[in-house]
Amino acid sequence: MKLKFFLFALLGVIATAQAQNTGTIYGKIIEKSNNTPISYATVSIKDNGKVVSGVNTDDNGDFTIKNLALKSYTIEIQYIGFRKYIGSVILSDNKKSATVNVSLEEEATQLKGVNIVAERSTIEQKIDRKVINVGKDLTTAEASASDIMNNIPSVNVDQDGKLSLRGNENVRILIDGRPTNLDPAQLLKQIPSTSIKKIELITNPSAKYNPEGMSGIINIVLHKNANTGFNGTYSGGITFGQTAKYNQSLDLNYKTGKVNFFGNAGNNFGTHFNDGFITKTDKSITQNLDISNEDDSYLYKVGMDYLINDHNTLSFYTTQNKATGLGFVNTDIDYLNSPEEISNIYQKSRYQGPNQTGTYNLAYKHIFKKEGHTLDFEGNYSKTEETQNASFDTQTIKTDHTSNSIFYNDFINDERKLSTLNIDYVNPLNEKTTLEAGAEARITRSENNYNTSNPLAPFAVSNYTYDTDIYSAYVTFGQKFTKLSYQIGARFEGYKVAANFNHGFEKFDDDYITLYPSAYLTYNVNEKNTLQLSYSRRVDRPSLEQTKPIREFSTPLVTSFGNPELKPQFTNSVELNYTKTLEKGSFTTGVFIRSINDQISRVIKPDESDLSGNKQVLTFTNYDHNTAYGFEVSLNYKITKWWDIQPSIDFSSINQQGVVFVYDETQNPKNSAEDRTVTVAAFNGRMNSNFKATKRLSFLLFGFYRSSVEDIQQERKEMYKMDIGSRYTLLDNKMNLSLRFNDIFNTMKYAFDTQYPYPQSGQFTWESQTVYLGLTYNFGGGKIKKLQRKQREDNTNKGGGGMF
Repeated sequence: MKLKFFLFALLGVIATAQAQNTGTIYGKIIEKSNNTPISYATVSIKDNGKVVSGVNTDDNGDFTIKNLALKSYTIEIQYIGFRKYIGSVILSDNKKSATVNVSLEEEATQLKGVNIVAERSTIEQKIDRKVINVGKDLTTAEASASDIMNNIPSVNVDQDGKLSLRGNENVRILIDGRPTNLDPAQLLKQIPSTSIKKIELITNPSAKYNPEGMSGIINIVLHKNANTGFNGTYSGGITFGQTAKYNQSLDLNYKTGKVNFFGNAGNNFGTHFNDGFITKTDKSITQNLDISNEDDSYLYKVGMDYLINDHNTLSFYTTQNKATGLGFVNTDIDYLNSPEEISNIYQKSRYQGPNQTGTYNLAYKHIFKKEGHTLDFEGNYSKTEETQNASFDTQTIKTDHTSNSIFYNDFINDERKLSTLNIDYVNPLNEKTTLEAGAEARITRSENNYNTSNPLAPFAVSNYTYDTDIYSAYVTFGQKFTKLSYQIGARFEGYKVAANFNHGFEKFDDDYITLYPSAYLTYNVNEKNTLQLSYSRRVDRPSLEQTKPIREFSTPLVTSFGNPELKPQFTNSVELNYTKTLEKGSFTTGVFIRSINDQISRVIKPDESDLSGNKQVLTFTNYDHNTAYGFEVSLNYKITKWWDIQPSIDFSSINQQGVVFVYDETQNPKNSAEDRTVTVAAFNGRMNSNFKATKRLSFLLFGFYRSSVEDIQQERKEMYKMDIGSRYTLLDNKMNLSLRFNDIFNTMKYAFDTQYPYPQSGQFTWESQTVYLGLTYNFGGGKIKKLQRKQREDNTNKGGGGMF
């Protein structure tokens, strides 16, 4: 009843009183160059600087504003790509109507194409996020979204394509403000870099966002064309490594009258190679892995916006992700000088299967007469199906030269359905005060089916379901004064989870209600210096990948499983940020501290079913209470007209307490658990430098360094690389040709050492040293107008294990 009352209150609060004596302003807006009417230009009526009324022009460029008090007003007319018009209008008893016909003049720099992309990437610090506006220095020099991410401050991408923010993998990935059922690491490899408009880093989200993600949210905003007429962009590229990989994308748009149709399609395909080894040093057993993946992926997005009238807009879009993959993992295990009876194990494994995700979104937006006063309804449905057919052919050779072979097949099918309904209300109560409120229902249904012909498996057929129901409501209240502004908020959330595995595990249920508060305090020292202090409470809940007790991947010595008994982790986060606007750029820095309970993390332990003590199980566990702190600094500076730099550094330190497993053949039992406490410190540095040789030719130099990191489980070695590139524009800046040489010294690799559960070390390499050749071409033109959607986020920790 309370929720119903709240919704009715949102819809019925506004009623406007009319004065008995009122006036009307009429007018028509046209282009000065050709007298063409301008549709949907913004017309604002102001009284002493305050907006009292406003409309958008219709298809013929006409507008009418009624019920205005009889007095003097300022009229402002704006449209993107044109110079703003400011004039005055007087309404009186003798003149209750006025006509304002205006010819708008285009800006000196016209919009040449569909996606207006700057030459270089820029960084903006906003009240609740850092925005990286992706420029041509990135889009024309990298193949996919995954490739771009390592160039972004505070963001890292590991050898499996998994992202971390400020050294933590518990981060939400959104596409256009919406969640996706597809694994983010896989999805980012499917999105061409040229489809990306900007990347938003929300490290301490407010209460209006779902509380998922300890380190925050990464929102990738794709280009959405909304220009009059027909226009588009084509991009294509080739990455030369061990073999050639291809990527291409096409963005198209058609706008007429009140309807805007938009769509884009992207495709990436090619074969990727990885190799590595893991050596068990106490027995001289070396596991060599040779990995290749033949990938072919497609990303489609089609939608439309319908402007019903000046105050109501309806929008629909669908996004379709389809991918097919064929992976080969050859594992060669040498038992060198080992007391084992085995001399060698060789396994050929093959993983094949398509995956596809369909997302459907319907949104309605109502704009009240008061500027900034809005009401949004949105519904979203997403379905993902992933299928994997795997085969394992294992040959074991003993020291007496006898051998035996085992061959078996695995079949895995994952299906996930995500349904969300949202309502969001924004009311600027006055010039200084804003109230926001909303509610959300999020229903997730996940199912995993597994079949195997492995004679050693504990079961041949299994079914695992993992379902969540989340209902939430939020409210935020903010005020802005001359130099000081603040926002406080709270999100109330009811969460229910049910997990069921049909082989020996009890059904797992959990149900609780939690409060997630947030607070922001911003102080503008002057126009060029801003300080901000913020606080939020966050949660990370286990995902299907982290909980299902079915193997994720398997080699003769390492198998990955989920943990159905994982608990959610909760984080309290405090941040202090400083932004300085320079004459030739900007400088941002910040410090943060987090208190973390029951942190979800990877753990490796001996396989209890293996009597030899050589096999390991990779799974997940909850660590005890941990604390983390860190800082970051970034600069965007134009040294000269031809040279600009974007250096950045970030540091994070986490005090981890947890359990590690130790294997000792001389003890009974051989496996024992030990408490361990470590301080995990990580440092990252990046330098992006752009040189403009001529008006059309520019060069790029990029450097990256990541320090070594010792966590509870292992020590990861340092990583570093350097890239160089160039870009050439032609055809009146509508075409770009780019060339980039990545990792020119071939130094990138992932290496580790550990004593748990026994002494071992390893190293993995991938095709880091590549040459990328790309082309981008823009065609068409027009003026931009689009529906601004609310941002949403997912509510599960998508991180699977990942090895390859």
